[in-house]
Amino acid sequence: MKSRMLFAVLIVLALVLAACAPAATEAPPEPTAAPAAPAATAAPAAFECTDAIGCVDIAPGDPVHLAYALSVSGATAGLGEDARGAIEIAIDDVGGQLLGHPLSLTGEDTLCNAEGGQAAGTKLAADPTIVAIVGTTCSSEARAAMPQISQAGMVMMSASNTNPDLTNPDHPDHWPGYFRTATNDIFQGRVAAEFAYNELGVKTAATLHDGSPYAESLQQVFADNFTALGGTITAQEAINVGDTDMTGVMTSIATGAPEMLYFPIFEPEGGFVADQAKSTPGLENVILMGADGLLADTFPENAGPAAIGMYLSSPAVSGPEYDALLAKWKTKFGGVPPSGYHAMAYDATNIFFQAIEAVAVVDADGTVHVPRQALRDYLYALKDYPGITGTLACDANGDCATGEALGVFQLTEAEVTGGNWPPKVIWQQ
Repeated sequence: MKSRMLFAVLIVLALVLAACAPAATEAPPEPTAAPAAPAATAAPAAFECTDAIGCVDIAPGDPVHLAYALSVSGATAGLGEDARGAIEIAIDDVGGQLLGHPLSLTGEDTLCNAEGGQAAGTKLAADPTIVAIVGTTCSSEARAAMPQISQAGMVMMSASNTNPDLTNPDHPDHWPGYFRTATNDIFQGRVAAEFAYNELGVKTAATLHDGSPYAESLQQVFADNFTALGGTITAQEAINVGDTDMTGVMTSIATGAPEMLYFPIFEPEGGFVADQAKSTPGLENVILMGADGLLADTFPENAGPAAIGMYLSSPAVSGPEYDALLAKWKTKFGGVPPSGYHAMAYDATNIFFQAIEAVAVVDADGTVHVPRQALRDYLYALKDYPGITGTLACDANGDCATGEALGVFQLTEAEVTGGNWPPKVIWQQ
């Protein structure tokens, strides 16, 4: 019996010792591989210009460089000053800055002739910092300047070039990168002819030009439209720039006894023509009509009493936005603009601002890159731009005006002797 009890005690003791023994230690896990270090974040790729004709690169703090090519001295200075003032007001309106960069404006005096245009074009085309150019004043300047400007990849937009050849893709004077907010003379010549024939009842007219692309083409458009309406062109004569004695050509024109003399030329020749026409036998009562090239505040006084009653076709802009531009002009410069293309220059400058902002690539540090072909493409595709000269759209050849902002002005004694400017618009289509 004692043996059985002893055996039971030993069994219980063994069970107790087994329960109290520590559990077997599990083998430690195999060390895992250290996590891979995160890949370094790739730096933003540096801008690479892939534009077909290059880019303008503007470093932080450097200006967005605009230029003008305008006639700002001599007898046609008023035409260029008119546009330059509007460009400066447009720059003021955006606070003098674009895309965080200051705007700078430099320019060349183009003198309203081919020689001045060529010199200006050569100099401007050699400056790679220029993004866009507002100009030229006269069509002859654009003809000479655009080959260099176009080949440099730049864009130029004129507020006052009206020669049809400049936007005729079949003419050698048409160059890529050329635009204008001025009205093509296809419109202006027709407006002048319709005013003469339909409103004044004129049936015979003579024309006179100075050999410039502007004057020669505009008088021809007038003559073509006047003839198509049923009128008769009695003579198409020419003078030279610099002529002061018009006796011979006036005598020749008088032999046809025209009711109207249409001479879309510039100063100072325009003043000599007006004055000497009225003193030529047979032309004492001839109706005088010029165009936008003579719509300058210096012309009435220079032409003298012969200019009283004279008609001028030119841009005629109105509306609250235009009134606001005139108010800014008065505040900045005093008085009123000296000619008729300031509104077109204001629109041209603001169109450039919109286009540059649309195509520019801006780096994180503020560097701006302007692709030149992209800038051209944007302008050629411009639609529904709300300008103060109307709703503008550029066609594939560079014409951006609609022709709707044209009218006929008449000079009175108030402009000739009273210092009044501008004259009143007496007719618009």
